[in-house]
Amino acid sequence: MMGNSSSQYLNRESALRKLKENAKWDIIIIGGGATGLGVALDASSRGFKTLLLERGDFANGTSSRSTKLAHGGVRYLAQGNIALVKEALKERGLMLKNAPHLVHLLPFVIPSYKWWEKFYYGIGLKIYDWMAQHFRIGKTELINNKKVRSLFDNLNLKGLNGGVIYYDGQFDDARLALNIAQTSVEHDAVLLNYFEVSDLIKSDGKVVGVIAKDLENNEIFEINANVVINATGVFADSILALDHKTAKPIIKVSQGIHLVLRKEFLPSSDALMIPKTSDGRVLFAVPWKDHLLVGTTDTPMKVPTTQPKALEEEIQFILKTLKNYLVVPPTIDDVLSVFAGLRPLVVPRDTDKGTKEISRDHKLIIDKTNLITITGGKWTTYRKMAEDTVDEAIQVGNLPEIKCKTEDLKIHGFTETKDIEDHLDIYGSDATQIRNLVNEDIRFQQKLHPDFPHILAEVIWFIRYEMARTVEDILARRLRILFLNAQAAIDLAPEIAEILRKELAKDSKWKDQQLADFKSIAANYLPRSPKLTTSLNNKITTKLNNHV
Repeated sequence: MMGNSSSQYLNRESALRKLKENAKWDIIIIGGGATGLGVALDASSRGFKTLLLERGDFANGTSSRSTKLAHGGVRYLAQGNIALVKEALKERGLMLKNAPHLVHLLPFVIPSYKWWEKFYYGIGLKIYDWMAQHFRIGKTELINNKKVRSLFDNLNLKGLNGGVIYYDGQFDDARLALNIAQTSVEHDAVLLNYFEVSDLIKSDGKVVGVIAKDLENNEIFEINANVVINATGVFADSILALDHKTAKPIIKVSQGIHLVLRKEFLPSSDALMIPKTSDGRVLFAVPWKDHLLVGTTDTPMKVPTTQPKALEEEIQFILKTLKNYLVVPPTIDDVLSVFAGLRPLVVPRDTDKGTKEISRDHKLIIDKTNLITITGGKWTTYRKMAEDTVDEAIQVGNLPEIKCKTEDLKIHGFTETKDIEDHLDIYGSDATQIRNLVNEDIRFQQKLHPDFPHILAEVIWFIRYEMARTVEDILARRLRILFLNAQAAIDLAPEIAEILRKELAKDSKWKDQQLADFKSIAANYLPRSPKLTTSLNNKITTKLNNHV
């Protein structure tokens, strides 16, 4: 058991020192996505000696590639999965309560083009509201044609007869993951990125630890624990294979992509929800960081990869769908960035269903070797998944019976008031300290890119206090620029690499390798045709005026 620490930031050198000081851990977690980080927070807040190892950066995979929605899952309600929706609605409410600096209310509009649609979806969404009970965050309303038109300038009005407005949550997934990591450290968890588990340690047929490699210096560690938890998402099968070479796969991988466009394609503070695409999914067009985020798809994939890439047919599917709803639809030339994420869907035991029919309920598997695997689920339910996992770990590891404390636990950065309204608000209580860095060195107030509000002080903060180790860490998950505008990120990479080189005391060879690695990664985010339309505003204005 460990007591509280005054340390509240991510520091790799400090974490390595603590790793070497501890002979045995209560719980070791493999995987630093939403699920693994949630488990680390739950376990450490109960007082357990907790270690998390992530082979890449925190939230490197699926957890940074979502639609950025804290939601109950409207389509799961349509599928009749009442229990999942009810649980997710409660968790949505807890996210809003415990991380208000990151999670906020977002109105969604479903346009109605058939006489029955707004009544059909309106009734369903009123049930959705009712299911949230005291965690309800807004009231569903039927709205008329005039109201819908006032909300979306570029929406196709042909056949429109009104719509439905309802409310869900929105958040920055990678930023929340980092704040969860920081909250875990506040409770004395030890978290290490770029640390790969290569094998499991066994004694009398039970898993009692891991063999892991520090990928930065190639040092090998044998680490002992009462319980080992596999929280590696789409890569869960690879850890299960370390336990049993003949382990039957439990994960079916599904890819979902998102396109990022200029906000002018749907200039609104409300999101648009297309309730049924040609493949039976829903499609969201969501305002996000002064851009428009559109997704997602559902494409079965044979094997997971650390750097998934959108398929041409996925990109064209979204563009084709938008053509039916926007007066001036985007083309491939208008796409600023495209990113792909992989869903870890649990294979049903009785049928071979397609990925769309697989439940998003999380699944806990306790092997006879005592290895615990937690997989499936969705971002919104990360806290409940963690609670269930640690409850199980207590039994498996014969740990003290301590109840979960995360329902009322404020996430690092928590603040309900904003002293200054600017882009630093997303850092919550850390914003003041980032501003204070500018007092340390006036150069830190330098703006990084003309199209984005970010300043050099943020990058310094990421490196010193958020364990950013690579150009990708900063441009993809901390600034989000790679997700918003791939070409802008590529243009900014040399400057970021030089800052990292100085802060981490690296040489020019390391910097050159960083730039080569990032260029390779960023290629996956560029649309097939990287040319950007420069006259978009005039084009939209002209066509809308003609339409009116």
